[in-house]
Amino acid sequence: MATRKPPAKPNTSKEELLTFYREMLLIRRFEEKAGQLYGMGLIGGFCHLYIGQEAVVVGLEAAAEEGDKRVTSYRDHGHMLACGMDPKGVMAELTGREGGYSKGKGGSMHMFSKERHFYGGHGIVGAQVPIGAGLAFSDKYKGNGRVTFAYFGDGAANQGQVAETYNMAQLWSLPVIFVIENNQYAMGTSVKRSTMSPDFWERGASYGIAGEAVDGMDVLAVKAAGEKAVAHCRAGKGPYILEIMTYRYRGHSMSDPAKYRSREEVQKIREERDAIEHVRELILQGKHATEDELKEIDKEIKAVVNEAAEFAKESPEPALDELYTDIYADTAPQNA
Repeated sequence: MATRKPPAKPNTSKEELLTFYREMLLIRRFEEKAGQLYGMGLIGGFCHLYIGQEAVVVGLEAAAEEGDKRVTSYRDHGHMLACGMDPKGVMAELTGREGGYSKGKGGSMHMFSKERHFYGGHGIVGAQVPIGAGLAFSDKYKGNGRVTFAYFGDGAANQGQVAETYNMAQLWSLPVIFVIENNQYAMGTSVKRSTMSPDFWERGASYGIAGEAVDGMDVLAVKAAGEKAVAHCRAGKGPYILEIMTYRYRGHSMSDPAKYRSREEVQKIREERDAIEHVRELILQGKHATEDELKEIDKEIKAVVNEAAEFAKESPEPALDELYTDIYADTAPQNA
């Protein structure tokens, strides 16, 4: 078995470490349960799990403020939970139930929350990137000091609309953080086989966009980079690119057997680089909690996830007339 290097003492508080531990563990346990429900036939269509990448969104949400926006791709459950969306509503949407965030009509890949400033969940590769710039344009126009996080993967980084969006965002100095979640594989294609660029974030230099690469298996490193990027955007300096180096443990989606990589490769990352285990070791090393107390947290998280699953199972399916709702915007005068 591979050995982990002992973590260095972080410059952070007990409360912050325990919060990160809870939030990342919630995402992982939720995704594990979603995988189970998919196997039982309770979740249909596509389902892309976030297991292994939890530190990315948890770290960046720690750098965000109320009113900041986020938009992402179809691997989106973790982002929903990290920004404060109710696990029950998310799970109900995954199962296509009325109690879901999109009334059971969006499923895994297309749900939204206006209250939590979460703008999807988009199934078309790279489509969310220009949408993220549009959200940022709105905020700049309003002068409200908000920032948008536009998440996409290493595969989407090769899409043409990403380059177009970089150019426009820099031209207009938009407050958008382009977050490249580089999990090493675009569907089944290794980064080494899909691009000649050694670093995706450096592509921004052609447009004058600042950026950096970040260790996405270290939630504290992600938070620090996120704070730097947020400060850059709020200061009116335009967009920022964060290429966050992470790793997904499961296949591209639930239908992917992931035969393009070895079990040994995945196991090595789990044993040496797991983001949740890293924080767990920091907590134990700092004597912020005991093994038993961490087990109790895990028990509490599992209870939350099980409650979400039961809520989803008990929530009714949408009525047939829901097929015709939420298709067009209601532009009729309110006092007509």
